[in-house]
Amino acid sequence: MQTLDALTIILIAFGLAIDAFAVSIANGMNKTINRRRAALLTAGFFGGFQMLMPVLGWLVGFSLESVIKEVDHWIAFGLLSIIGAKMIYDGIKNEKQKSVADLRIRSLLVLSVATSIDALMVGFSFALLQTGILLPVIVIGAVTFSLSIIGFYFGSGLGRVFGERIKIVGGVVLILIGLRILLEHLF
Repeated sequence: MQTLDALTIILIAFGLAIDAFAVSIANGMNKTINRRRAALLTAGFFGGFQMLMPVLGWLVGFSLESVIKEVDHWIAFGLLSIIGAKMIYDGIKNEKQKSVADLRIRSLLVLSVATSIDALMVGFSFALLQTGILLPVIVIGAVTFSLSIIGFYFGSGLGRVFGERIKIVGGVVLILIGLRILLEHLF
């Protein structure tokens, strides 16, 4: 089993956390009471799901290993590129994030799943590349938790400056990581 270098893990974590960061900004703009509790709840849900989804993807990926071992690097490149391109498209489209007026558990659950689907695919890619999952999952969860807290508390200011365009950065990072994986396997 191969391991990813620390820089790659950190870049993946930041790329995956961008959606949660953007939604945390929207949540922070709408919450005026119990801000500490709401910030911790938001960050806990987002960070937790960003940790859970790669593990699920990783487990599914290992069950399919023998079938797709010859093309695993192309699949990893494709998945990361598709996710990255979607994030860039969303950022360029520049639609306003829908507001979340309250942070009920049900709302946070739906938002957490929606912002962590890309992490499922990254976990699948890790399995195809026979990469360990423990360290990346911990870093992904910690980065997402931290960015969610920051996004929540500074939501109104950051939302006015960056808005949805922050997703472009996350998309570019994921595409570059996919390209790196492809080039390492080809050369």
